[in-house]
Amino acid sequence: MRLLKSTIHPSVSASEPSQFTRLTSRAITIKGSDILLMYTARYEDFSLPGGGIDEGESIEQGLIRELQEETGAQNIKVLREFGLYEEYRPWYKDNFAVIHIKSYCYFCSIDEQLGQAQLEHYEQQNGMVAKWVNIHDAIAHNERTLATSDKQGLSIIRETYLLKEIAKTL
Repeated sequence: MRLLKSTIHPSVSASEPSQFTRLTSRAITIKGSDILLMYTARYEDFSLPGGGIDEGESIEQGLIRELQEETGAQNIKVLREFGLYEEYRPWYKDNFAVIHIKSYCYFCSIDEQLGQAQLEHYEQQNGMVAKWVNIHDAIAHNERTLATSDKQGLSIIRETYLLKEIAKTL
């Protein structure tokens, strides 16, 4: 898969020996000029549905599971690769100083009607909800959050970059 971007948070080193790698998948599902995204009230941002790959899962299996859990999507088909975004960030759990996140992004197709999402407790607490959004509106929203909000999480930089790259291909 082609590397879209590699980033290193200014407070960490990519060569830090106390790090672990987390494999994730992100789904790109388009309907006209709209894209299926997760809105997170806690961070006031839009992000691609997706998340961590469980042990024993392929990246595609994890992608399908995450897309179904977060959005209620049905009849999911992985269409093609989009690219890989990797990042090195500070981490404060499990005796590691750095997390190396590798986000594998794929275009997917789904049924138009979404079923019932099965969000994890922390996702519910953060106010996550699946929404069809005009991709340019989502980019503008995330850029406003980056410029004006103190609630933003670290993922908004990745998500805004990915949305802009996706918009270029549409």
